[in-house]
Amino acid sequence: MAFIIGLDLGQSMDYSALVVVECQGTVSPHYAVRHLHRWPLQTSYPSIVQDVAGLLRQPALTGQSTLVTDQTGCGRPVVEMLDHAGLSPVPVSIHGGDRVSVDRGNYRVPKRDLVSCIAVLLQQKRLQFAQLPMTPTLVQELLNFKVKIDPATAHDSYAAWREQDHDDLVLSLALSCWWGERVAASRVPDVNLAPALDPRLRLRPLSARPTTHRLLRRWSIARDEDEDY
Repeated sequence: MAFIIGLDLGQSMDYSALVVVECQGTVSPHYAVRHLHRWPLQTSYPSIVQDVAGLLRQPALTGQSTLVTDQTGCGRPVVEMLDHAGLSPVPVSIHGGDRVSVDRGNYRVPKRDLVSCIAVLLQQKRLQFAQLPMTPTLVQELLNFKVKIDPATAHDSYAAWREQDHDDLVLSLALSCWWGERVAASRVPDVNLAPALDPRLRLRPLSARPTTHRLLRRWSIARDEDEDY
């Protein structure tokens, strides 16, 4: 998985956008934005599917890329179009909750997880941007993004500062980075620390090893003799 493609599918008044991110490393990978694309408003979904298929047929991406697609607005039909085109998309539905869930390969991801993923990567200096024609637009979208907290419910929401601002490139980038971090986390082996933390288990090796027991006994006798002296 050298490249991750995040695809945000807009509706009639929203842009559809695509971000290609190169992923380098394993456990704590670094990400580099290599390609940005935004379709004109009201571009048909079949045209978008055709463009994405053509992009993924490029030699640099063939066989080493993953397509992560937002299906929140468009629903399952467009994802099925991408699947029928042989692109094997990872469908993601964005919601306002606080838990990630998976149902038969369909992911439901809180928007806070997507946005916070970018924030963490920027803070850790693991996300870089190539000098592309649309890089300033993406940077501006990141600057326009804000977090709103409802004082009555304490729920957070994420949006641009003004309603006319768009966040399609930000969400495409977030989808790519979130998937990269999820895959990286799966590479970390699970370690069961329960035996090490259980006090009963910590005492067993002392009585189970005769050599250790004899050394402790001798040390105890020598200490007692020193005290008598």
